[in-house]
Amino acid sequence: MDNSDPGNGQPTIYDVARAAGVSIASVSRVLNGRRNPLPDTRERVERAVAELGFIPDGAARALSARLKEVVGVVIRRPTVTMADGGIFADEEESLQFPDLINRGIEVAAQHRDFSLLVCSVDVDDHDYSRRIFALARKSDGLILHDQVLDPDQLARLSRQVPIVTLAGVQSPSTTNVGGDNVTGMRELVRHLVRDHGFRTLAYLGGHATSPDNIARHATFGAEVTASGAAFTDGPQWQGNYCAAGGARVIERLLAEEAVLPEAIACANDQTALGVVHALTQHGLDVPGDIAVTGFDDIPVARHLRPLLTTVRQPIQQLGATAFQALYAMVRDGEAAGRNVMLPTTLIRRESCGCTPGPAVRPTAG
Repeated sequence: MDNSDPGNGQPTIYDVARAAGVSIASVSRVLNGRRNPLPDTRERVERAVAELGFIPDGAARALSARLKEVVGVVIRRPTVTMADGGIFADEEESLQFPDLINRGIEVAAQHRDFSLLVCSVDVDDHDYSRRIFALARKSDGLILHDQVLDPDQLARLSRQVPIVTLAGVQSPSTTNVGGDNVTGMRELVRHLVRDHGFRTLAYLGGHATSPDNIARHATFGAEVTASGAAFTDGPQWQGNYCAAGGARVIERLLAEEAVLPEAIACANDQTALGVVHALTQHGLDVPGDIAVTGFDDIPVARHLRPLLTTVRQPIQQLGATAFQALYAMVRDGEAAGRNVMLPTTLIRRESCGCTPGPAVRPTAG
């Protein structure tokens, strides 16, 4: 009798893995005495085997042995452009946001006895697909940050391994996990325009090709225009998700004696860090002269002076959700094509002119 066939009415190795909350490879390790499974893993598997009355066979063991229990993770690394000794030199190489996501992936993976292989690709390097395809051969599946492959490459790679994208674009062959950019930016604009009365607003962007940046930019501009306020836009407002990039934009605008808007919404918190620094270095008060906001609510946003108004997304949960989605595809053969959006929350602090208070939760519409 073949216990790997779920249609014969007998419990399968998948049933054991599901009941124990571990991977099928972990079940195989316990049953076959390979390596040294964690005591908790062994206990959960043995309990599930007993409760289900599972009888292992060669087919089930062979199936589970094919799993490597490894997830490949690919992040986009910013190009370092600050001169040595620049105030943001260390920050520009920092990957605070993706590092927090990766921590969420790692914790979720550890619960399933999976390990991570992390690879970074330069945001301006367009010849890295070979390395990503090589990483796929070493992994049971891939989690790709941001837009690291074009649609054709994604479709081709997804025929080899399951793929989950983070802040990517949903496709029939991949699952995407991201934060609700649209609701977050709508709530931010409504707060700045309705509550504070700002009439001129700008968006300082992140990587131009980033789906997150594109969604935030489009929503912010549309909402500002719809409110009757003036939206300041153009290539001079293009940053790179880093504090140094935000500071450079402000330095350039001030050098050109450009008229700055009343409020600047930044693509992320790290950009806002650079914007606030550059403005204050030139004697401008935040928020007295210009309001500044971010997106993400990374830990440093809660300790800036002034405290940063931002849109919070559950960063580590994004990573955990991405792993869980990939695990379901690897273990259970769950179909791709889902788009999982996690909620965002407007956090009002001092940099927009508010007194720090409780979070404002997004509302419908």
